[in-house]
Amino acid sequence: MKTNTVGIIGAGAIGQAFAKQLVKAGINVILSNSRGPETLADVVNGLGGKARAGTVKQAAEADIVFVSTNWSRTEAALKGLNWDGRILIDATNPVLLPGYKLAELGGKNSSQVVTGWAPGARVVKAFNTLLASVLAQDPAQSGGRRVVFISGDHTDAKAEVAELTAHLGFASIDLGALEVGGYLQQFPGGPLPAVNLLKLG
Repeated sequence: MKTNTVGIIGAGAIGQAFAKQLVKAGINVILSNSRGPETLADVVNGLGGKARAGTVKQAAEADIVFVSTNWSRTEAALKGLNWDGRILIDATNPVLLPGYKLAELGGKNSSQVVTGWAPGARVVKAFNTLLASVLAQDPAQSGGRRVVFISGDHTDAKAEVAELTAHLGFASIDLGALEVGGYLQQFPGGPLPAVNLLKLG
C-alpha cells in the first residue's frame, strides 16, 4: 500500500475514530483542528506513537487527507491549502445545527461543493455514513466486514481509498461518480447514512 501517512482535518468524534483505525493498522496520523496542535496533546497521547498533532497545513500535506469538520467550518478549513492532486476523503455531512437542517448547496450535493472548496484535490466521498461509535469498532463482525461506501470522479483515487479501506479491515462498495454517489451518501437527504452493512465472505 502506497499510503504511509494520513492527515486528518477535524479532530471531533469521526476524526478520532478514523485516527484510531489508522493507528491500529500501522499508519501514521497527523491530527489537526482549528484551535492548534497543543489542544490535541491528550488525544494524540491516547492514540499512541503513530499519531501526532499538527497544523491544518501540515495535515493537508500528508499522502491522503481526511476532512471531518462541522459543515459550517469546512470551507474555511480547506481554504488556501495547496492540494496539488492529493486525495481528499470527504467525511463531512451538510448539516446545520441546531435542528439537523440541510445546508444550502446551490443545486449540488455536498461533495461537489467540497470539490469547489479544494481546487486541485481528488475528492473521494467515504466514511461519512457510519456513526462515530460504529466507525471506532472492529470492522470485522459476525464473519463479515463492515461496509464503507465510496464515490468520486477519479478512478485512481477511489482505488487508493478502497485499498486503504481494505487495509483497515473494512469492505468498500463503489457507488460511482460524485454526481450519483454523493447524493446517496449525503446526510441529510440520502438513503445510506447510518446504514450499517456487513459484507460476508
